[in-house]
Amino acid sequence: MADLRGFGNTPEGETVQLVTLAAGALSVRLLTWGARLHDVRLAGTPWPLVLGSPTLDGYLGSMANFGPVVGPVANRIAGAEAVIAGRRHRLVANEAGRTTLHGGPRGCHRRNWALAEATATRAVFTLDLPDGDEGFPGNRRLVADYSLSAPATLDLRLSATTDRATLVNLAPHPYWNLDGAPDISGHRLTVAAERYTETDAALIPTGALPRVAGSRFDFRAGQGLDTARDLDLNLCLADAPRPLTEVARLEGAKGVTLALATTEPGLQVHDAPRMDTAPMIGLSGQPYGPRAGIALEPQLWPDACHHPGFPPIDLGPDETRVQHSRMSFARIG
Repeated sequence: MADLRGFGNTPEGETVQLVTLAAGALSVRLLTWGARLHDVRLAGTPWPLVLGSPTLDGYLGSMANFGPVVGPVANRIAGAEAVIAGRRHRLVANEAGRTTLHGGPRGCHRRNWALAEATATRAVFTLDLPDGDEGFPGNRRLVADYSLSAPATLDLRLSATTDRATLVNLAPHPYWNLDGAPDISGHRLTVAAERYTETDAALIPTGALPRVAGSRFDFRAGQGLDTARDLDLNLCLADAPRPLTEVARLEGAKGVTLALATTEPGLQVHDAPRMDTAPMIGLSGQPYGPRAGIALEPQLWPDACHHPGFPPIDLGPDETRVQHSRMSFARIG
């Protein structure tokens, strides 16, 4: 049986549940609020591996994007509008009044998902979004299926169905810090990506796909994460979804490693240079500051609805969108 507890109430009075799973050397805590990865612990490591809030208030405030499933369309949609099945839809803008970010102001990360199944090693969350919610068409059902296996592996399967043509691009959004340190400057990141989606000053893709070779975005051989990176970009892993493939490796300075595999063709990398959660404290007992963690978000490419050459995010009523990501942890020494 899973360990289930209350974690507070939403502003609407709904109970948020906390689910604890464990297998081998790994234990994780999940929340129904945002189908969120709340805490990750590895045996022999006396600190959490993700950033999180010890209370629901933090997730209702400055830590809203810490650990949830974001969507129904992760990342940005330029102009807060999209043509879907030949019809133009106005979406709800929530970034500078021009952009729809992570599905709008009430995206998946700001909803209380239903806990559909819970065992000692698995938890399944569901969320039903009505037709027209935040401007997106279709009655949609979203599923987040977390499972643990020994020695220290966390699998996340995300799926979506709809009764009308719509857009779907779900993504997990944890911030990782493998050292328990104030920032990620001791980490090293490797990503198997040859190209990236170029963006303008508003972080909207231009449509160009430059090569990473010779740029500061070339992580193929691994790079240290210094404190002057300012990363917020999609690295192109493939041209379309594919079988589960290891794509990235994050190494901390204290011997903890994370290997990330995914079916998705993109990986958003964000080092949060303007992070500031004060006065809200994190799992460390202190507020989080700039670059306290790095987000590695498997996804389809951003703003794909405006770029026909990008992997499509359209979803029809006869289809199921499925994403599988696997996070494998180890400790050296």
